[in-house]
Amino acid sequence: MVIYGVTILSFCFFVGTLIGDILGKVLGVNSNVGGVGLAMLFLVLIVEHFMKQDKFSKLAQDGIKFWSGMYIPIVVAMAAQQNVVAAVTGGPMAILAGTVAVVASFFAVPLISKIGGNPDTNKAQKL
Repeated sequence: MVIYGVTILSFCFFVGTLIGDILGKVLGVNSNVGGVGLAMLFLVLIVEHFMKQDKFSKLAQDGIKFWSGMYIPIVVAMAAQQNVVAAVTGGPMAILAGTVAVVASFFAVPLISKIGGNPDTNKAQKL
């Protein structure tokens, strides 16, 4: 039952967004600063903590695994809509920074995938 992961997911998103908004105000920026990243970090830490203590039932673990997999696309989509207008009106530097980050990420994926993984799978890919 996937509903079990929603509470932890929403709690992490709420706390991350709140801290990101506060951080934005402290820095004098009128937007959320790092809220999505903080929320993802909180999700990883909380789930890891409770998994080590064996506090989740099998259904809860399945729900958390599902929502952990869905978390990144959902939260990134939610956060992306917040500052699209500000980024576009920010001029070419904002668009250039976003484009460079995306291109760098595309090049980083193959490098990161070689770091970990199953050695047998890596051998099969080389053949």
